[in-house]
Amino acid sequence: MKREPSELESLLVDIRACRLCAASLPLEPRPILRAEASARLLVVGQAPGTLVHGSGIPWSDASGMRLRGWLGLDRDTFYDQARVAIVPMGFCYPGRGVSGDMPPRPECSRTWHHRLFPLLPNVQLVLAIGQYAQAYFLGERRRKTLTDTVANWREYAPTHFPLPHPSPRNTGWFKHNPWFDNEVVPALRTRVAEVLS
Repeated sequence: MKREPSELESLLVDIRACRLCAASLPLEPRPILRAEASARLLVVGQAPGTLVHGSGIPWSDASGMRLRGWLGLDRDTFYDQARVAIVPMGFCYPGRGVSGDMPPRPECSRTWHHRLFPLLPNVQLVLAIGQYAQAYFLGERRRKTLTDTVANWREYAPTHFPLPHPSPRNTGWFKHNPWFDNEVVPALRTRVAEVLS
């Protein structure tokens, strides 16, 4: 006898079929996310880039390599949906802007996030990567700048960890903020290991 899909499984099917903002996207919509109700770590970034859009695998680019390095996770663990949910603020590639990709389309958050996140009851840690995820999850608690928010990561622990985007375009930020690699990354690895153990 075939089992009925869970509420989360049904919602993911709906999200992957969504064409809500198709007219505003430069490429065919391809919502890219992974989630199972058992996940204990939730990775929330901005939106897929062109490489991820092409592969259909979240964080399958240089940013993802750096992120997995920060977390101390190998590919198999990072992509284990039973342990790690990956849900960006925008599910599809939003297009190019003046100095990088456009912001995530707002339709995803308005339409889906309030329905999706409650279906992940086992999440113990949210990685809020970039300003859009930090605005959503930290709200008024976040600082005026991303740098100040990340520098004050302890204020959001143990349930949330604000991070800069690991994009190669942010190399200058990492050079100007060596405290991130020296202080934040080791604490991040420790917390991720606790959550996934």
